[in-house]
Amino acid sequence: MALYKEIDISLAKEILPQRVQDSNKGTYGKVLNISGCFNYQGAAYLSSVAPLKVGAGLVTLASIENVINNLSSTTPWVTFFPLRDYYNKCIASDAFNDLKDVVNNYNVISVGSGLSVLPAVNAFVDDFLKYFSGSDKKIVIDADALNILSQLECKSLPVNSVITPHPMEMSRLLDVSLDEIQRDRIGYAKKAAEKFLCTVVLKGLRTVVCTKNQDVYINTSGNSSLAKAGSGDVLTGMIAGFMAQGLSSENAAILGVYMHGLCGEIASESLTEYSVLATDIVDCIPYAIKKIKGEVQ
Repeated sequence: MALYKEIDISLAKEILPQRVQDSNKGTYGKVLNISGCFNYQGAAYLSSVAPLKVGAGLVTLASIENVINNLSSTTPWVTFFPLRDYYNKCIASDAFNDLKDVVNNYNVISVGSGLSVLPAVNAFVDDFLKYFSGSDKKIVIDADALNILSQLECKSLPVNSVITPHPMEMSRLLDVSLDEIQRDRIGYAKKAAEKFLCTVVLKGLRTVVCTKNQDVYINTSGNSSLAKAGSGDVLTGMIAGFMAQGLSSENAAILGVYMHGLCGEIASESLTEYSVLATDIVDCIPYAIKKIKGEVQ
């Protein structure tokens, strides 16, 4: 029996959600993206635009006013929900109270990109995770939210969650060394899926996707162009966008990982693996979709 299945273009094509002509933005789902702080405003941009590029109907960025004011003029296709802040630097510890009345208006929530790990944000993420603990809410948890999760007593995530750690974040989540993670990437992805009862995306060369049922998939797309700041924020947004369109957390992770890698390959053809930026990955999403659908070679 094979230890894993490969994620290739045929599997991606099988999973890719279809568009229907008689539709509206609600048909393709709504994403609430909780992201950004004073120092990491680009993360908020990337993780908000990517879901729209893969087909989601609407994205709302929930962030501090400093971030929203700087992004609103350049991203008119994103809607905004201002959160109270901590000295204009990051989300305030009690900011989740601002969101409780609106979170259920969204099909998917992504949280973590560029939040920072200041104590106020720790308290916010703790409140957020406790609120949804044991629910069936679709949530993508990335970056700083993962680093905060590793420090919290509450480890119970919604059953439809996806976590997207890179190896160092996985090291913190499982309290094992980075070398150990890299020596047995499949094994530790399975341990994380068992511990958190969710879909795990362990990023890196040949990214590992492990479902909460312990099914393992290894990605075949991508190259070194993806080793660039902001790349993970794009992946978070892509997975959230596919979940919003009705894909299961498992299939959204599988498709998001493959398309993300394919975008890196496409961008590298003209830009080289040295010069691809995270925004180039976003720009290549339409071409990756065409390639997966078989419309171009």
